[in-house]
Amino acid sequence: MAVKIRLQRGGAKHKPYYRMVVADSRARRDGRFVEIVGNYDPCNKDEAQQLKVNLERTEYWMGVGAQPSDTARALINKARRTTAAQ
Repeated sequence: MAVKIRLQRGGAKHKPYYRMVVADSRARRDGRFVEIVGNYDPCNKDEAQQLKVNLERTEYWMGVGAQPSDTARALINKARRTTAAQ
């Protein structure tokens, strides 16, 4: 089973809200997933509340072979930078 870390879209039209999930690569974008590892709300004005990622779980999943999508990789790196800055 090929596992990916990717974004799952939620929210209303023109008000997106994303969950960062670990899912089988064959599953639909908004379909079945294994675990939720974070949230991303691009509409939130407060940048501290915009992105929440459980870095321990993402590191675990990447350690066992999960491949993050390009957007998920960028968000994980952003979360690492903000955590290191604190």
